[in-house]
Amino acid sequence: MGSLFRSEEVALCQLFLQSESAYTCVSELGELGLVQFRDLNPDVNAFQRKFVNEVRRCDEMERKLRYLEREIRRDAIPMQDTGDNPEAPMPREMIDLEANFEKLENELKEVNSNAEALKRNYLELTELRHILKKTQVFFDEEGHLWPWQAEAMYPPNLPPDQAPYFDDDDETINLLTDISLHQLKHIGFVAGVILRERVASFERMLWRACRGNVFLRQAQIEEPLEDPATGEQVYKSVFIIFFQGEQLKLRVKKICEGFRATMYPCPEAPADRREMAMGVKTRLDDLNTVLSQTQDHRHRVLVSAARNLRSWMLKVWKIKAIYHSLNMFNIDTIQNGLIAECWIPVPDLETVQLALRRGTEKSGSLPAILNRLSCVESPPTFHRTNKFTRAFQGLIDSYGVASYREMNPAVYTIITFPFLFAIMFGDLGHGIIMTLFGAWMVWKEKPLSVKKVDSEIWNIFFGGRYIILLMGTFSMYTGIIYNDVFSKSLNLFGSSWHVPFNESTIRDNREIMLDPKQPDQYEGTPYPIGLDPLWQLAANKINFLNSYKMKISIIFGIVHMMFGIILSLWNHRFFNRRLNVLCEFIPQVLFMSCLFVYLTLLVFIKWVNYGAGEDVPLVLTPGCAPSILITFINMVLMKGYEEAKGPNSCSAYMYDGQFYLQRMMVVVAVICVPWMLVAKPYFLYRASKQRAMLGTGGVEGAMEETPSTMPVQPAEDHDMSEILIHQGIHTIEFVLGSVSHTASYLRLWALSLAHAQLSEVLWGMVLRIGLSTAGTTGGFAMYFIFAAWATLTVVILVLMEGLSAFLHTLRLHWVEFQSKFYEGQGYAFVPFSFDSILEANESTVTEAK
Repeated sequence: MGSLFRSEEVALCQLFLQSESAYTCVSELGELGLVQFRDLNPDVNAFQRKFVNEVRRCDEMERKLRYLEREIRRDAIPMQDTGDNPEAPMPREMIDLEANFEKLENELKEVNSNAEALKRNYLELTELRHILKKTQVFFDEEGHLWPWQAEAMYPPNLPPDQAPYFDDDDETINLLTDISLHQLKHIGFVAGVILRERVASFERMLWRACRGNVFLRQAQIEEPLEDPATGEQVYKSVFIIFFQGEQLKLRVKKICEGFRATMYPCPEAPADRREMAMGVKTRLDDLNTVLSQTQDHRHRVLVSAARNLRSWMLKVWKIKAIYHSLNMFNIDTIQNGLIAECWIPVPDLETVQLALRRGTEKSGSLPAILNRLSCVESPPTFHRTNKFTRAFQGLIDSYGVASYREMNPAVYTIITFPFLFAIMFGDLGHGIIMTLFGAWMVWKEKPLSVKKVDSEIWNIFFGGRYIILLMGTFSMYTGIIYNDVFSKSLNLFGSSWHVPFNESTIRDNREIMLDPKQPDQYEGTPYPIGLDPLWQLAANKINFLNSYKMKISIIFGIVHMMFGIILSLWNHRFFNRRLNVLCEFIPQVLFMSCLFVYLTLLVFIKWVNYGAGEDVPLVLTPGCAPSILITFINMVLMKGYEEAKGPNSCSAYMYDGQFYLQRMMVVVAVICVPWMLVAKPYFLYRASKQRAMLGTGGVEGAMEETPSTMPVQPAEDHDMSEILIHQGIHTIEFVLGSVSHTASYLRLWALSLAHAQLSEVLWGMVLRIGLSTAGTTGGFAMYFIFAAWATLTVVILVLMEGLSAFLHTLRLHWVEFQSKFYEGQGYAFVPFSFDSILEANESTVTEAK
């Protein structure tokens, strides 16, 4: 938990490994996941590194496994996932894996090739069987006119659009004649099969290319046929073309080839056709048997591979990751070893040593040597998180990874983020819905995490399940404070207001004012928790909530920003930046306190001093309370008021000496601006002059300054100008940001009112219709109206309004809060971990599917 407040200390270490133990040591470090290797060969091409051949072998094994996986999924065979995480195999086992994968791939390719050839033969025999069956009907039919016998009826120079054509619904031209088909001499024909969608264009092309001197008959094959290449089901048609002469024969064959029609030999004699049909039937039966045996063998091979496919894939990924890491090492040719540099968290140095010892014991070589180095480079940032804090840390890292050893905002965000969200989303009913959803995801955490879901939206929701749970819980709390449940109020303790009027007075007057000064109208004791439920019926409800929520938004905003400024003190003290404490932190606190903290004090003074009651003086009644906004504007302008005359006259001031105190605070705030702008560059310039006079050794007692964002060389004019520009930008940003950031927290007030009004509008325009309908009709209507109201509530008020409040809360943390102390210029600690590598590879494979 300590690393959440500040990133853990990370050390740069040098690692000496023997060639025999390098593989096993890196494997142990990958299982541990606590070491980030540095690339010591940044200028070396990836194809010129030492272990590039091993990486290529892993790529080849991965390709073969992907091929097996595609074939397994093609046959819908379930792959077993036992959840085991096998260790990385030894280098000598890599040869056995390669041989096994090669054998499986060759066997499967051979089976697929044989099955494809058998299916192609089966398709050809099936098409031939249909041809023999359909052509028998064609030859038996009589009474059709041949095109070349109709020359007198159709001149040869007739345009194509006026020539006879075959209608899609007819199999012939249907011109009646008494000539028999068997009486014609010297007629040739070809028969074949063509895709059904190409028949119409095939007929037109034959008619136009052959000038109508061919006779085409076609019939559809009812059942679909399987394409052996793609495995898809296609529909085809049988055709037979009659022609006369060799030239037409060549032309017809070329057209058939162009339309990818398959032609088959068809005997002219009926006896020969019957004999061929019987032979085709016998061969089809034999092919069915062989195909069944081939498919059974393929299924057994794939089922056997499916049992171990995931384990094999994990092993290959681990081997590949190990050799990728070894390619980042330097080769020590003298000592026959490898040299690596890596970042290791200091508390885990002993754990890494034990892992290296296990690796050397497996290989039986000399022990590895781990040396800690000193470096000028900033180490990576490492926060040790768990399943609860990981989501909050992700919100912070999305803005920028913390600089090394910088204060981490995530630990405070765990509370402030759901609380600020709840101020905007405050509704007990909506909070219960969100809490139940978050609690369900937390309760079903294990089964849901194991289940792989491709939906990115669901993965975001599940990753932030603890954030959703806390946002819903805090929204329930603020809903109780606002006394708002689906735009209605709960009367748990009884209202503190009483209506002393009779029934006729209430009925005759649309609006009646209740006076808190009257004992018969107000008890004098407030509602125990939250708002009094009577405010839900008040006509001035919006005016009251508007003032109330605006003030608490400003109060919480200023407290939030001041907390961020205080956190910067811990950064300055940790990094020994005493100059920053004197020249930045102190003037920032004074500037904020003299203006904006004082503004919140005026709110509390007004709440405490001014109130209703019989014994309250006239000058302290609500009517005499001065406007805080006008007071603050006049304070900045140093504008005063005339003193009130008379004991019962309303005063423009809330306490004695207010004008002089406010003037003094404005002067202090104005002095803080040049203090922040000039003081730090001046001290740095004076310290640089002292160093220049006494040498580079520094001056004893001089203020040390080590900013993490710029080099400390103030003696040079160029660097001094950079310091002045940087300090000027920082000062202007803080002064202007103090005003804009304070106003930015008013979004808490605006979104809270918008959410409440949307909920009230949805209740009044939807659910109220069903409640106002009486009788049986109202009961049936209420069923559907309630469903519509519930759907709109979840979609608009919970999802859309929740997302809007979430984004506004995120902005308040990233800009208004973190800008006060958080640099976010570091880089994340990314250790060599098999778990993260396997998770990334599995997600890539899932997206590719």
